[in-house]
Amino acid sequence: MRHARLRIERAVWFTLLSGVAVAGVASAHETVPPPLISVTGEGEVKGMPDMAYVTLGVEARKPTLAEARAQVTAAVERVLALTRELKIDPKFVDSSQLQVQPEYRWNEKDSQRVLLGYVVSRQIEVELRDLERLGALLERSVSAGVNVLGGARLDSTRRKELEREALTKAVDDARLDAEALAKAASARLGPVYSLSASMAMPFQPKYMERAAMAAQADAAEQTYAPGEMKFVANVSAQYEIAR
Repeated sequence: MRHARLRIERAVWFTLLSGVAVAGVASAHETVPPPLISVTGEGEVKGMPDMAYVTLGVEARKPTLAEARAQVTAAVERVLALTRELKIDPKFVDSSQLQVQPEYRWNEKDSQRVLLGYVVSRQIEVELRDLERLGALLERSVSAGVNVLGGARLDSTRRKELEREALTKAVDDARLDAEALAKAASARLGPVYSLSASMAMPFQPKYMERAAMAAQADAAEQTYAPGEMKFVANVSAQYEIAR
């Protein structure tokens, strides 16, 4: 019995010692991060917009639902006719958004709601690929019955290309800072250890007035001139310090 207990104790000690040895080997093989330089960089690229997303809305308040729908439908039909007149491809025009909401007032005397009428609204989303038609679309749509104008969000068909140019500039900017730090510390810059990036929302230019055209008959349509867009990228980088 005593010999059996000794064998068990020896087996336990052997297991414990083996575990310690394995842990020591694993610890010896753990990767120690190299000395690093951490920097950030920013890159900016400008480009002219060549397209716009335009939101046009029509809203009507009437005592009956039929009256409100009829007014909105007539205005939407005129706007759709305008998009055809401006030769905007139908696949870039979406008029499927409809909202209907009853309007009430509270009658204190009877303690109940009284129906006043209905509010019907439709939205028309237009993806405009020719900015020369932007002024005509906005101005004539108001004449056609649009009474809720969401404005235009400018964009570029070269967005991806411009964003990548901004990213390249941001990485170059970060590397220049890292090189300056390494030089100041009398060290040599090694390879990139880690790199991450983010893009800011493109700066939306405001429309510029073309005052010289104010005397023309279509002056209002000609006052829409988009400015430059800005694409800004930011990166965070870590470089190894060469030994």
